[in-house]
Parts: sequence; C-alpha cells; structure tokens
Amino acid sequence: MTGPFKTLARRGLFLFDGETAHGLSIAALKTGLIPGCRVPADTRLKQTVAGIVFPNPLGLAAGYDKNAEVPDAILRLGFGFTEVGTVTPKPQPGNPRPRIFRLEKDEAVINRLGFNNEGHDAAFTRLSARRTNGIVGVNIGANKDSADRIADYVAGIRRFYSVASYFTVNISSPNTPGLRDLQARESLAALLSAVLAARDDEAARTGKRLSVFLKIAPDLTEEGMDDIAAEVMSHSLDGLIVSNTTLSRDGLSDPRLAAEAGGLSGKPLFTRSTAVLARMRKRVGPALPIIGVGGVSSAETVIEKVRAGADLVQLYSCMVYEGPGLPGRILRGLSALLDREGVASIRDLRDSGLDQWLSVKL
Repeated sequence: MTGPFKTLARRGLFLFDGETAHGLSIAALKTGLIPGCRVPADTRLKQTVAGIVFPNPLGLAAGYDKNAEVPDAILRLGFGFTEVGTVTPKPQPGNPRPRIFRLEKDEAVINRLGFNNEGHDAAFTRLSARRTNGIVGVNIGANKDSADRIADYVAGIRRFYSVASYFTVNISSPNTPGLRDLQARESLAALLSAVLAARDDEAARTGKRLSVFLKIAPDLTEEGMDDIAAEVMSHSLDGLIVSNTTLSRDGLSDPRLAAEAGGLSGKPLFTRSTAVLARMRKRVGPALPIIGVGGVSSAETVIEKVRAGADLVQLYSCMVYEGPGLPGRILRGLSALLDREGVASIRDLRDSGLDQWLSVKL
C-alpha cells in the first residue's frame, strides 16, 4: 500500500492543511473506509509489560485520537495497543490555527495544538460504549487555565479508571505554558505522589490495579534525567514513555517552517529520542518498563528502540507520510527480522544496543 498511498491518497490529503487532513482520516476510520490489517499474529512479538499482555509491541501514540473517537478502528490496523488523548477535565480549544505544519522534505511535523480536546466527559462516554477488549491507554493532562494542575491529573485517574487499560501522565508537551515545569524534581515528586495515591485508592475500591506511565520530553539535560529517574524509582510508577516532541530544529531542510513554534516530531526526532531512551534505561535499570516513541517509521527503527532499552514502541507522525498500512508493514518486517536474528522473542533483543546509543551525543 506504500506506493498507492504516496502517489494518490497522500497527494490528495496533502491538498488540505494538516488539521483538516487529520479530521478526514478520523472520519475514514469511523466509516470503515480504511481496511484492517491482515498480518498473521506472531507469538514472538507477544509480551507482558507492566502486567498487561500485548499482542505485539507496536502502539499508536497519543495525539491522533484525542477524543477517543476511533480506538478500535485503530487497533484493527494492526497496532497492539493505542493511546487516546491527551484529555483534560474541561473541554478546551487549544491554540489558534494554523497549528500543524508538515515538513515534507524531512517527513516531520511541527504542532502547537495545545491539548485541544472535548474534555473528560466526551471521551469517557465513548470509551464506556466500547464492546471490545483491545488495549487502550488514556493519556491525561491539565487544562491551560487550571488553578491546580496536579488536581487535574488526579481527576483524570478517577474519571477514566473504569475504562482505561493504563494511564499516561503527560507533563512533556511544549505547547501548554509551564507544563514542562512539572518535570522539575520537587514538582514531579508532588505530582507522582498525588496521582499514584489516586490510583491506589481506585485499585482498592475496584480490586483492579492499573499501570501508570510518565511521558517525558526529549529536551532534558543530564541533570534533569537524573532527577526524573530518582523520583520515578522512589515512587511506585509502572513505567516511562520516552519521548514527546522536541523544541530542537537541528538539521531541518526548510528554515521558514523550522521557525514555526511548537513541538517537532517525525523522522528527525528519532536519534535524539532514542539516545534519551537509552540514558533513561541506564538510569532506571532493567526492570522498569519503557515505551519508546519518536521517529519510528519502519521495523528497523522499532528494533533500534528495543535495542536501546524499549519494551514497547509507539509511532504517530510517520504515519502521516506512510499511510494506514504502516503498522502492517512494520509487523511483517519485524517477523522477518526476527527470522534473520534467530531469536525466540523480540524481548531477547532489548538492551543489545544500549552502549551504542549511550555514546550518541545530545
């Protein structure tokens, strides 16, 4: 499907601005216009992470299905899991348009959406109506004008506890002023204590313990990574997601588009996000689950994330350029790669490139 998508469907979608094209793709998934994936299941890709059995390690990152409109249609594309959101307690429009910019030569995207979403109630209603059991995480955030951002995250845990497969605490978007300040050690300690206390309350009430992941930025200093690792290890956090979009503009082809404010994602993010992933794996040790995100566009890039320390891998922006057939192509490529490597499980490759990625300069 790569050829037809790049020559026809992508060309047609790219006639529209990025946000309109995004809306059209959601509509196509709702109507069943986009066919599902027919790749046979490969048991070598199945693994248990943070107490959840994933049919394969490939997920769709938060940011695409912000309002939980099409999680099951996304899973039918071949993804082992998907993540809805970021959702905030109250609906909010986000930043003024235009706020999504395609950098076609670099196969990248800059966005400054600003947590635009319909709020907790709308997403909860849709997730409550699901009739399937696929893995759907809920990515929670804080309203831009919130007087108590920590309370917003706690509200997300409590609101979605009955319908989420896991939670992601998103403190790493660059598009909500002051949000990344929650990555500072003292603020992070307060946030994690409150969120995990809410999770433990809900677990005691329901008899079901859901995992909580923390999503961090790729623009951290070594000291910042030290602080996050220390707080993560001192709390009962279930895992990390590394990483969100970057403020860096290194190596981009179009200086005009590179000057747009917002977070950069897509292929140019791959090296930096993977190097940060390796650094966090080194800091937290082998036991803590990590989901690797940033620049994933092929089976080879998935495997590099795994070699750098990832248990699971998410993508999003590269599908803008590769189309809805990308997860299927990646899964077929992973099976072929495991054939060549002669390994019984993709897990056997984890950390095998850790030293190489630790040597990459940020």
